[in-house]
Amino acid sequence: MAAHSAPLRATQGFVGHMGFCRRNPSLTAIEIGWRWLFAAPILFVAWQQAQRILEQIPTASAGLDRLRLQDPWLSSQLLAGAGDTYHAPVVAVLRWLAPAGLVAWGIISGLGRTLVLSRMAKLSGDSGSAAYLRHAPAVMVLQCAWATALVGILWLWYRGNEWNAEVHISGLPTGAQPQLEGYLIWLILITLGLYVVWAAVSWVLTIAPIVAVHEDRSLLSAVGRSFTLGVTLSGKLVEINLVMSIVKIALMVLALVFSAAPLPFSDQIDPGSLGYLYLVIAVAGVIASDYFHVVRLKSFTELWRFYCVKKLSATSH
Repeated sequence: MAAHSAPLRATQGFVGHMGFCRRNPSLTAIEIGWRWLFAAPILFVAWQQAQRILEQIPTASAGLDRLRLQDPWLSSQLLAGAGDTYHAPVVAVLRWLAPAGLVAWGIISGLGRTLVLSRMAKLSGDSGSAAYLRHAPAVMVLQCAWATALVGILWLWYRGNEWNAEVHISGLPTGAQPQLEGYLIWLILITLGLYVVWAAVSWVLTIAPIVAVHEDRSLLSAVGRSFTLGVTLSGKLVEINLVMSIVKIALMVLALVFSAAPLPFSDQIDPGSLGYLYLVIAVAGVIASDYFHVVRLKSFTELWRFYCVKKLSATSH
């Protein structure tokens, strides 16, 4: 895409970028491949550790066998008690699994994201294809930084809802009724607020590898440059991130709708068939999510070209 003086809406070429990624399924295949190369071993280890913890503390001893969908208040109290019961062993596992997972994520996702960007550049006729491979170590570090920032956002969500529960439920005087409406309102506000904050700031670490390659910058220089791309381009990148956040929410809603659709006919459908249906829905959701991750990368790359190529050409002359 050539640079132009006319303004460009961030979503103006979004459909075209979707078509580009659809015509080149190898991009989505690489994205799916590296994500499962990371996820499969981590999920296996987590499953093994969960089985070990459940052998030491059976679900019955934590009260989980008394959960009743017909009594959500009792079930919520039982879940809270089970959380206290399993807190110590789970934290003990996370102390070594989380750092190991973070390092594995940085290496695998950095290499995978490099391959996606390199392949995308090659399919687009971009000369920066080989340069992405040279910058693979920097991309690995950036992916580690992205994951660390995400953990920070999740920690803020946890602490925010801990305060929320204290104010509206657990911290009330003895005999007072829990303020469920207030709790749910704050739960929604905290969740959506941090969701928007993440969409508004995480673009910096996504655009940094593109800046590093096309402007031939070091890791720190590329991150610093990402903060100084200008209000116009930064706003477009934030817009794309917000659009992608809405797409993710839409995918989750669609998954819930498709999962709930067969429930009125559950008497005529055996549990095994329902299980296969839910598996198909989960796989389709994962593929769609990874596809849109690739579309976002394509959008970021083209926006950078639109707003920065002309400026760099003028500077070089």
